[in-house]
Amino acid sequence: MATTNQFFWYELMTSEYDAARAFYARVVGWTMKPFAAGRHPYTELEAEGRGVGGIMPIPPEAAQNGMRPTWVGYVHVADIDKAVAEIRSAGGAVYREPDMIPTIGRFAVVADPQGGMFNILQPEGPEMPPVPIGANGVTDWHELHAGDWQAAFAFYNRLFGWSGTGDMDMGPLGKYQFFAMEPAAAGAECGTTCGAMYNDGQAPHPYWLFYFHVEAIDAAIERIKVHGGKVTEGPSEVPGGLWIVNGIDPQGAMFALVAPKR
Repeated sequence: MATTNQFFWYELMTSEYDAARAFYARVVGWTMKPFAAGRHPYTELEAEGRGVGGIMPIPPEAAQNGMRPTWVGYVHVADIDKAVAEIRSAGGAVYREPDMIPTIGRFAVVADPQGGMFNILQPEGPEMPPVPIGANGVTDWHELHAGDWQAAFAFYNRLFGWSGTGDMDMGPLGKYQFFAMEPAAAGAECGTTCGAMYNDGQAPHPYWLFYFHVEAIDAAIERIKVHGGKVTEGPSEVPGGLWIVNGIDPQGAMFALVAPKR
């Protein structure tokens, strides 16, 4: 299955590398695999024996510019130079021009016109199939906390061809717009290629939030608390009989978990 124009890698940049590794190994259950990534320490996160993300220290230059611990998603692109030009043309920002990660591919740090940051990557080598849906440690949901979700959706639709698959009324919060990172009909099931966008008036700035799959939400909440994290919202039941919780890790990075049972 091709992942072009989809989120396919999730990376935590953190202020306390070893502590963050220990927290997520215990809370999510990822296997931690050291990876030679040049100047900075890097740990690959594995689910079902395959890499799904990584953890690295915040680069010194980024820390000097005020960057705080955060999760960043990578969108797979076929031509990174073309993608960067299209992001600029559509009103987005390019914070780091395309650069090479040896043996991995070329990446760039970008943002949508409202400031929602993400990375793009043009990988080298053969494409690996995605980890099966429902596996522990897989990212099951992608949520954009936007200032204007309609404008944001138009940007991602133009850039990557993402399609709307319906919406849900959240009362005073307005619509929760579902999308698929592939052509899909309204109401279609799309597994790990799905997400939603909504207007979050309480967010300090637009941002992407990623939901990592765990077996049971109550046990995960206990692990978050025992290991120094905080639960900020939930547990909540969502359509489909799933349970979610939002949290903050001990270093301050926001994350979310989703499970098939309480």
